[in-house]
Amino acid sequence: MYLTKEEERTLRGEDGETLRKMIEILVALGDIYGADALIPIKSAQVSGVSYKTIGDAGIEWISDLNSTVKVPTVLNPAGMDMNNWERLGIDPAFAAKQIEIIKAFGRLGIDPKCTCTPYYLSGFDVQYKDHLAWGESSAISFSNSVLGARTNREGGPSALAAALLGKTPDYGYHKTENRKPSYEIIVDFETSGSDYGALGFVAGKMVGNKIPLFKLKSVPTHNEMKMLGAAMAASGAVALYHVDGVTPETKDKEFVYEKPPESVVIDQKDINAVYESAGGTGATGAQGAAGASVAAGAPGATGVAGATRSPNDIVTIGCPHCSKEELEQIASLLEGKTVVKEFWIFTAREVAEQNKTTVNRIEKSGAKVVCDTCMVVSPAANSYKSMLVNSGKAFAYVPSMCGLKATYGTVEKCVKDATGEI
Repeated sequence: MYLTKEEERTLRGEDGETLRKMIEILVALGDIYGADALIPIKSAQVSGVSYKTIGDAGIEWISDLNSTVKVPTVLNPAGMDMNNWERLGIDPAFAAKQIEIIKAFGRLGIDPKCTCTPYYLSGFDVQYKDHLAWGESSAISFSNSVLGARTNREGGPSALAAALLGKTPDYGYHKTENRKPSYEIIVDFETSGSDYGALGFVAGKMVGNKIPLFKLKSVPTHNEMKMLGAAMAASGAVALYHVDGVTPETKDKEFVYEKPPESVVIDQKDINAVYESAGGTGATGAQGAAGASVAAGAPGATGVAGATRSPNDIVTIGCPHCSKEELEQIASLLEGKTVVKEFWIFTAREVAEQNKTTVNRIEKSGAKVVCDTCMVVSPAANSYKSMLVNSGKAFAYVPSMCGLKATYGTVEKCVKDATGEI
């Protein structure tokens, strides 16, 4: 791996111990994956922010660092709403540790914005072919696929190292030749809304870490592609996908690729199986009476035949964090209604502050708009038993990371469940 004279000086420790440790991390990655050099990045996003996931060892490691980031850098969701943590019953001891973590990152010059959707933040724009070092799986997928930028799946230490150096090893998805599709997925029916989260949940299990090319009958919105990519990153390890004629690289005449060697058709019954499933594993397939009651979330369903009550004691939306348009949709669906159970909607603080009227409309129902965190990385949901989500990512992660049963439904289903209409 070629290093410039400045980089060699940093590796010798002449720019301080922190930067020596950071460039050691990047050089090791470059050697492992065959990078020939370090390349400049435009921005970074650091994962491993919640005290729930990094613990005291993580705090100690971050606190020992002494440098300042070279590029705009933000954080993945923390374990709580940083301004209103009492609202969801966060333990004060946990809150103290979480605050300590955010302060430690702040001392490194990192903007303490905690979100899995950094592309919504002002001043954090991403352009086609920009090189990034992002660490959150759904953000990686969105930037690579929908925006056509370039980032590998960075771990917390490697993303932080890249932020402090302003560079990352030139391998993997930074290389055009590594971004070509290797798996074709044909969807032979119309899709919309939460169908994309279900589609991603199914597809991720099929492709693992390959690069799928979707042939769709419908044209997905950015919000729908966000849900698709997030689910595939969780149920599989997909960091990049293409939608034929929609995502930027499929429209770039210079991005030449052949028909993928593998191909599969996903049909309506595969997606319906996700809507119909329930339980602690998140596996597809109906699972008894609980599964039957959730089947009402499938497209076109309006009620639960023969069901007397919802099996879910909490409803959550916002994994990844909600956009302005998604908040508006939820506010419209909640108009004139009152929730009868906990209903949490997660979004970035900046998005919430820019849309205060919409947030107020949502919260008038008794629902809570929560910033900086999500249902997966926060301990707030630990006391509940069954969670209804509209996110394929949450559907994959909630059972293992929160210990709850997870069921899947549309946004409309989530609102009806939360307001007792089901």
